[in-house]
Amino acid sequence: MTENTVQRIITERRGHVLLIGFNRPEKRNAADFAMLQQLALAYGELERDPQLRVGLVHAVGDHFTAGLDLADVGPRFGPEGLDMVPEGGINPWQVDGTALSKPVVMAVQGTCLTLGIELILASDIAVAAESTRFGQIEVSRGILPFGGATIRLPRAIGWGNAMRWLLTGDTFDAAEALRVGLIQEIVPDGTQFDRALALAQRIGDQAPLAVQATLANARTAVRHGDAAAEAELQPALARLAVTKDARTGMESFRTRTPAVFEGR
Repeated sequence: MTENTVQRIITERRGHVLLIGFNRPEKRNAADFAMLQQLALAYGELERDPQLRVGLVHAVGDHFTAGLDLADVGPRFGPEGLDMVPEGGINPWQVDGTALSKPVVMAVQGTCLTLGIELILASDIAVAAESTRFGQIEVSRGILPFGGATIRLPRAIGWGNAMRWLLTGDTFDAAEALRVGLIQEIVPDGTQFDRALALAQRIGDQAPLAVQATLANARTAVRHGDAAAEAELQPALARLAVTKDARTGMESFRTRTPAVFEGR
C-alpha cells in the first residue's frame, strides 16, 4: 500500500453528519503523514458536499491522539514547513488562509496531545471523556506548536492559562480543560462519541445556510473585531430572509410542526 491508501482516517456519512475517525489505535493514533493527508481530504469532502452539514471528529481505540509521529513526519519538514494538504483537501487546522465553512464537533478520550488540542481550537464544540489527558508538549520536543495553538489558545482560554500549558509542556486533565473553556462538556468514559454525535445531529437538523452564516459572523467578530462583524449582520440577514429555508422556518413556527430544511 502507498501512504495514501493506508486507511488512517475512516469516514462514514450519518445523515447530514460526516464522521471522521482517527484509525491508528496501535500507535495511540499518532499522526503520520498519511493520516494528515487523509484528514485534509476528509475536511475537503465535508466542505464540498452540500448534503453534509457538520463534521464529527473522533478516534478509534483508547486514545484520541498522541500527536505527531515525528519519526515519519519530521524528515518531511522543508524550508517552508510541512506541505501536507493534497489537491481537494483543506488544512484541518485552518492556518493557511483557507477556512471550513461548516461546523465541526469533536469527541476526545484518553491521550489528546498537540495537534489534538489544535484541532479542538480549530473546531467549534468539544466533548471529552472524564479521564482525558491533554498536553501541548512541543517545547519538550524542541519545536513550537504549528497548528494554531500559539494563535488560538491565548484567545480561547486567556494569556496566563495558555502560557501555563504552552511554555511548560505539562499535561492537564479534563476538569482543567473545562475550567479554562477548551472543551464544552465532560462525559463518562465511553460516552463521548454518542454525546458528540447527538450534538452534531442537532446542528445538522438546523437550517444549514443559517448555521454557516452564524458561524461565519462569529468568526469575523473574533478575527476582525466587532465592527467588521456588525457590518455583515444586515446583509447576511437579507440573504437568508429570502431563502426557502427561512420560509420553512416561519411555517414551522406558525404551525408548530418540525422543520425539514433543504439548504436552499
